[in-house]
Amino acid sequence: MKPEGIYADGYNAQSPIPNASIVVQSPKMQDQHDSFNDGPGAVLVNLLTSMRHLPPAMNSVLLVMALSWLSWFPFFLFDTDWMGREVYQGDPNAKGTKAAAYHKGVQEGAFGLLLNSIVLGVSSLFIEPLCRWMGSKNIWATSNFIVFVCMASTAVISAYALSEHHRGIQYMIGNVSSVKAASVVLFALLGFPLAITYSVPFSVTAELTADAGGGQGLSIGVLNLSIVIPQMIVALGAGPWDALFGGGNVPAFVLASVFALAAGIIAVIKLPHLSRTTYKPAVGHGFG
Repeated sequence: MKPEGIYADGYNAQSPIPNASIVVQSPKMQDQHDSFNDGPGAVLVNLLTSMRHLPPAMNSVLLVMALSWLSWFPFFLFDTDWMGREVYQGDPNAKGTKAAAYHKGVQEGAFGLLLNSIVLGVSSLFIEPLCRWMGSKNIWATSNFIVFVCMASTAVISAYALSEHHRGIQYMIGNVSSVKAASVVLFALLGFPLAITYSVPFSVTAELTADAGGGQGLSIGVLNLSIVIPQMIVALGAGPWDALFGGGNVPAFVLASVFALAAGIIAVIKLPHLSRTTYKPAVGHGFG
């Protein structure tokens, strides 16, 4: 005999009767749901949906960032190869002096990258005071104009190196000419705009999206898409682009200079003016 007020299903009169439409998840279903939320697919969905909540000014930041990295990745891919092929007039597939010239050029290119890293490290110490003095917008635009000049200079250096080739391959290997010195200096100079590219865009994004929905973390993730997509474009298209002009690295570098010029111009025209006094440095991931 059941106590008064108790139904057959075990609920009393005061207990809320469960709604038949409520679905109780099993532990297995809950684990699957949690694993999806933590998986790479959910991260991508969150990145794409967060783009709807970004402030309008972020559109110009994403565009400048993409163009900037379209100008950087050809250099990252072909820097030492350019030294070996174009500056030292070597050939990695040949034998004898041609192969020796190529390897000598690659060694000099590696030394240039060492100087590039040193300049990058030193320059990073001055980015914050420079941005407080000139503004992050102007600093970022200046870095793109420097990349434009340097990438365009590779065509001039390659032309001069070709004119020296008539002196013989031994001369190209054993002598330090103005062309070789200019190439190493170019590698070193690129460390300054690279330090800016690794820091300023992320600081600008953090400041613009401080009050935006989705948080600054997702906004930085969206900004990283402006790095990854140009990387895939350059990786897939640089080879066919160079082959279209007969090979070599100069066509990719010249196109990179065009992208850098476009990035600088758009940065001057479209990037928002941010307070110089509130600038806070941020560091992105390096690709060099």
